[in-house]
Amino acid sequence: MQEWQQEHKDMQLTEKQRRVYQFLESYFHKHKQSPTYEEIKTALGFKSLNAVYKHLKQLESKGYLKSRWGNKKRSLELLPLRTSAAKIPFLGYVAAGTPIEPIEVPESIDVPESLLSGENNFALRVTGDSMVDEGIRDGDILIINKQPIAENGQTVVALVKGEATVKKFYARNGHIELIPANEKMPPMVCKPDEVEIVGIVIGLIRSYRQKKL
Repeated sequence: MQEWQQEHKDMQLTEKQRRVYQFLESYFHKHKQSPTYEEIKTALGFKSLNAVYKHLKQLESKGYLKSRWGNKKRSLELLPLRTSAAKIPFLGYVAAGTPIEPIEVPESIDVPESLLSGENNFALRVTGDSMVDEGIRDGDILIINKQPIAENGQTVVALVKGEATVKKFYARNGHIELIPANEKMPPMVCKPDEVEIVGIVIGLIRSYRQKKL
């Protein structure tokens, strides 16, 4: 897995900013040029081009990229990051869709330290497309910070009656709602004792040439 480098460790990225940066890096590697705003919007599920512009400006202000002009056309240039990789456990697969039985495999992977938070991180590979509007696709690797509680609106990995799923978390009206980021799929409404929070999604790794771990 490619080593990431981070120059401004005091300028940490939000989850969405990190996904934008990762998409830009993957796109540059594959196409040798900048994606358009429309391509970024479509790939990451933003609702408007203005949202794309806002996240790009935030990345630029934090020193992760810069805008430049060539042949009267605006393009983006990623700035090098300086960080080393860390090894974390890879614990199998999680469903972005119908919950699946958790499958653990004895593996570990190297991930950029800039994606990690705290000391109890692990990775899961996504199956399904219920979170595509949050930029989480089938085959992506999620970086999880293990913790038993979540705040409303956070993307979590949860066990529902013993089966694993990734969804948006909301606790309200005496029950738990696990909301997909796909308008074609219904939310899961559960009793509190039916849901166990495994951890919070803090990062994502995508490869255009994925292989099974």
